[in-house]
Formats: sequence, C-alpha cells, structure tokens
Amino acid sequence: MIDSAGREAPFHETLAESPAGVQSRWVTAGKTRLRVAFWRRGTNGTVFLLPGRTEAIEKYGRAIGDLVTRGWSVISIDWRGQGLSDRALPDRMAGHVGDFAEYQEDIDAMLAEAGRARLPEPWVMLAHSMGGCIGLRALMRGVPFKAAAFSSPMWGISMTSWQRGLAQVVTSLASTFGLGTRYAPTTGPQSYLCQVPFEGNVLTSDREMWGYMRAQVVAEPELGLGGPSLAWLGAALRECGALSGLAAPQTPTICALGTMEKVVDVPSIHLRMAAWSNGELDLYPGAEHEILMEGPATRRRFMERATVLFDANRG
Repeated sequence: MIDSAGREAPFHETLAESPAGVQSRWVTAGKTRLRVAFWRRGTNGTVFLLPGRTEAIEKYGRAIGDLVTRGWSVISIDWRGQGLSDRALPDRMAGHVGDFAEYQEDIDAMLAEAGRARLPEPWVMLAHSMGGCIGLRALMRGVPFKAAAFSSPMWGISMTSWQRGLAQVVTSLASTFGLGTRYAPTTGPQSYLCQVPFEGNVLTSDREMWGYMRAQVVAEPELGLGGPSLAWLGAALRECGALSGLAAPQTPTICALGTMEKVVDVPSIHLRMAAWSNGELDLYPGAEHEILMEGPATRRRFMERATVLFDANRG
C-alpha cells in the first residue's frame, strides 16, 4: 500500500451540509488507511465525534454544524471497513473486523492527528452506537476525554437470549471453519437505507432526516455499507460481554436513549448507567436509534444537553 498519510482526502461537503472549512486527511493505523476530517472553528475545545457502524463522516454534517455553532471544534473518522477508509474484504459492502481491538488503533490514529493539527483542548467525546462501544473501551483504557456524551451506545446488541446464544455458537463455528467473512444471518450487501422504506424503519421517526441520510448513499454509494460479517458479529459480542464486566470510568457522562430503540440492547444501557456514578441516562420519548437523526426538537435537546456537559468540564 502507498503511504498517503497526511495527504488531503476527499469530502462531500454539499451532501453533508457541513460547515465550511473542513480539513479532510488520510491517516494510517498500522497498514490501514483511514479518513479523518476536522473543523477548527470553535475555541471551547474539540469534540471527537465517533460514528456508528456503516456510517461515514458526511452523515454528521448537520450535527457538526450544531457543535461548531456552539463554539466547539470537531474531529471525526471513518472507522476501518466503512466510509472511505480501507475495507478488509474484496466485497466492500461487508463490514468486517476480526477483533474490536482494531478500532482502538483507529482511535489512536485519530488522537495523533488531532495532536498534529493542534486542535484546541479540552478534548471531549460524542459517540453513537458502535462508536459508543469503541468510545467506552477508550475511556476504560485511559484516553483523557474530559467528558463524554453517548447516543444509543452499542453496549449490547438487541437479541433475545436464545438468539444471542445461537449467534455465539454460529460465529465460533464460522471462525473455526474459516467462514468468518460471510455475512451475518439476515444481512447482505445492500445498505439498510436503500433496502427498506421509511415506514417501519428502525433508525428514525423523522422522514426528512431519513431522506438526508438516504440521499448520501444513493449519490455516493462508496459511503454506504451492507451487513456485518460473522467475524464482526462475534467480535462485537465478545467486546460487549467484556465491557459489561468492567466498572464504569470516572468520566462525566450523559447517555441519550430513545424509548423506541430496537437496534442496541436497552437493558445493557440501563445497567451501565445505573452504575455510572457521575453519569446521567436521558430518555427521549418516541425516538428511534438515531437520536442525532431525529426531528429538530430531539436533536436540539440532545445537542444542548451534551454541550452543557462539555462546557461544565472544560477546566
């Protein structure tokens, strides 16, 4: 692979509806090329925005605008295997890693780029879904974010107990017989946003935001991603299980959860937040999985509560 670290990377500003002044760069984590983008616009500090599975940075263009308006600089990343970052398999639509520890290498590359760019401190974290799983592990290993806001964090995957047991057996057998790169059951190469209609979707109750998300992957299919591999599923189950046995960090935290959540495991979130001494669980009636892709009132409430937390922990 040609080392392009530090070089400018593409970014679709018009699709993202993001603030002006983006700097998009290639960085490397080992031999994996990743895309990082940042906006040096606010003086309060820098928000590390950690996306969920399948997502590209462009999806958060509007949210980044909200943060910049509130005085914060922002940096975000395409995790390995999605967005414009390197994908591990010939089938680019399969989301694949062998171990969630790989994502910690991505976090470290993101931190290094923020340091090189001299993004303003303090540094805080806003993490959605799978980004919440990656972010929690980062906090537990001592990454010094002053505060953290979680949106529907993947601290477990929504399954019945028998489905979880079956998934553990299937993913273990897939690893043993070299089938880990196959799609997890019921998933395939098509992006969820292109596969299902707005009615009955599990991401958002807001039709306009559904259209915003879908338009991005229709216009630029390279930003999209299909289902996870069996190896990804096995790695996710192991990581969620490992994290559940560890004490909450001391980082001041708020965790947003929609009452209509169907993607991540709700009891795992309640258990974690009940034991987080300086954390608050914030419930959003009627909201689905994507708090930052819900209607204007929901987005405004979450952004206000997150930035109040960040502002209170700038010292």
